[in-house]
Amino acid sequence: MSPKGNTAYDLDRNVHRITLYNTVAADQQHVSRRDRLYLHLDMNCFYAQVEQQSYDLYGLPLVIGGWRKPDGTPRGIVATSSYEARQLGIKTGMSALEAQQLCPSIIFLQVNYEKYRAISREVRAVLDDFSPDVEAYSMDEYFMDITFKWKEGEEAVRRMGGEIKEALYRRTRLVASVGISYSKTYAKLTSDLEKPDGLALVLDEEEAAERIWPLPLDEVWGIGRRRYEKLKSRGLQTIRDAVDRGAGPFQKLFGQYFGKMLHETTVGKERARVLQNQDHVPKEVSYMHTFSDWTRDPEEVRGEIIKAIRQLCYRMRGYDRRSCKYVCYIRFQDVTWEGINFAFNTDGYTNLDDYVARACLSKGMPLVRRFLGEGHTIRGVGLHTVDLDATNQLELFFSEDEKVRNLYYAQDKINNRYGLDTIMQASLKYDVPGQTHFLERN
Repeated sequence: MSPKGNTAYDLDRNVHRITLYNTVAADQQHVSRRDRLYLHLDMNCFYAQVEQQSYDLYGLPLVIGGWRKPDGTPRGIVATSSYEARQLGIKTGMSALEAQQLCPSIIFLQVNYEKYRAISREVRAVLDDFSPDVEAYSMDEYFMDITFKWKEGEEAVRRMGGEIKEALYRRTRLVASVGISYSKTYAKLTSDLEKPDGLALVLDEEEAAERIWPLPLDEVWGIGRRRYEKLKSRGLQTIRDAVDRGAGPFQKLFGQYFGKMLHETTVGKERARVLQNQDHVPKEVSYMHTFSDWTRDPEEVRGEIIKAIRQLCYRMRGYDRRSCKYVCYIRFQDVTWEGINFAFNTDGYTNLDDYVARACLSKGMPLVRRFLGEGHTIRGVGLHTVDLDATNQLELFFSEDEKVRNLYYAQDKINNRYGLDTIMQASLKYDVPGQTHFLERN
């Protein structure tokens, strides 16, 4: 029994597509180098927009992801916020306490994923009317291949962008920003140029030189904080610097192959495909849960680790991938410790919860008890694979129990049809209680 080819797995649940791109890799690009045209649509402050509409909160500063305890103390982490809140300096990832300090009258609401998924399906239905090639990058971001519009000229392209925005507003009463450009990367950057409710076009290098190249390099896919620091140490800070200096510095820093790909992405020379769901197989699978409140109960932490393993293994089975190397992260709640990482191996390649849990808990729980005994409190748990195997080849010294494997695939089949929590382990009930928007953050 194997999930291969099973499209029923909900692999996109709360997964942002940026986690699937190190850069636009060769197997994600068109073989042909002919000119292409991409549209990127971003539903501005999506969660906040939906809730402002639901509760008639237009014009008010709103945070999604926080709440107040009965005594009024704010708890939680900002998942997103309305533009009114952002203008006051409230940012994603900030604690609810910090948000209230910036705006004592801030409104807190919890995330309602089912509501957002329902609206996202409406958005997708609108986009499907305009192009056969639509990629759901996340619940609130989409790419479209609109190369067929090239021959009609710039005004026709601009008109199409406007028509999409109007159709979305008629159907959902939500606004979006649209960016259109000659590379997938630049389409995403272009959609940020005139937020909120914007429409921007960058159709050639002359326009890119004016509007895209002045942007800092860390705005580009695959260039995070560490890579940006390395590039800055070589005197590269903007996209224009990358254009002027060529691929050489990138290849010296990041290798001949990856450096070349990253440079092509940066300077707008990739010809990425608009991907369908079956094209997305990440290089690693990860999960992170920040608790509503800290805990000193080892059984609650154990339950959270099992929850992480459940999410990780479910997604590996959906991708038809296995792993034998993992890293677990335990986050502390105090000023001197950020947390600890520990690596662990299973006896062989697997995507079944039992084997991963046995290896993780045998190494992790003594550490958890040790640090709790030293007075630390724990605020979060993370887990990620180190490698993924796609071969499914038999191993000499390890094989999964067939009955256990069939049990998990049968459980997946039921959960995929009736809801992911239809069948779950009793141990998952021993998690950290409370409200949190990171219930299934992947």
